[in-house]
Amino acid sequence: QVQVVESGGGLVQPGGSLRLSCAASGSILSIYAMGWYRQAPGKQRELVASIRSGGSTNYADSVKGRFTISRDNDKDTVYLQMNSLKPEDTAVYYCNADYYWGDSLVSWGQGTQVTVSS
Repeated sequence: QVQVVESGGGLVQPGGSLRLSCAASGSILSIYAMGWYRQAPGKQRELVASIRSGGSTNYADSVKGRFTISRDNDKDTVYLQMNSLKPEDTAVYYCNADYYWGDSLVSWGQGTQVTVSS
């Protein structure tokens, strides 16, 4: 089994930066992809960025050039560096881990609030 815990959310002014962290624990070697999703009030949860075990990354068009997903294998942690933040980036950000444990499974974190406002 795999567990993930997010941290690093908060309040930031438009144009500012934040870095989110997602620490994974459990059967780390079974993870084949990790990602960041977000859900704004009244909207569906959407993919923000993902990174696969081979290192390939994928970004939503709305964040390309502003957000960067990365990982530190020594710390079993994935990061989301968010720059040039906009009010429309305000949402609860969730980390997930796709892993194989007899079947393809997904583990979700509890979410961390990001608010972009002046």
